[in-house]
Amino acid sequence: MITSIAISQIFVLSQDEALDFYVGKLGLEVANDVDLGFMRWLTVRVPGDPTREILLEEPKPPVYDPKTTEEIRAMLTKGAIGGTLFFNTDDAHTTHAELAAKGVELPEEPTEQSYGIDFGLRDPFGNHIRIAQRFEVPAA
Repeated sequence: MITSIAISQIFVLSQDEALDFYVGKLGLEVANDVDLGFMRWLTVRVPGDPTREILLEEPKPPVYDPKTTEEIRAMLTKGAIGGTLFFNTDDAHTTHAELAAKGVELPEEPTEQSYGIDFGLRDPFGNHIRIAQRFEVPAA
């Protein structure tokens, strides 16, 4: 029986640039940064949550053949493929202001939804990110 999710993957065009964005700007921490020879295993996580990680994967050989690598990189650059990450925050307005101060491009203002207050953005590679301050659901 599956009990939890441990690692999710998104494509990035540069792992060093991804580190700058996800660690330097979003405030995540490096979980693993290992040279496996054929690839760099680079994962990040929300500080204080050792159970879930995000693999920041560069599409390249030998995992993908050269033609597929080129196609993935082209589609990612266009914003036509990519993952979606959903993060929680205690205060969407404060988080939005902090990210703006760090130079993160934020095309959306925090907006009240039925489930909470959230806003969206994209990482430097086209992956979608949503950050939400969820409302507490009253007990039935």
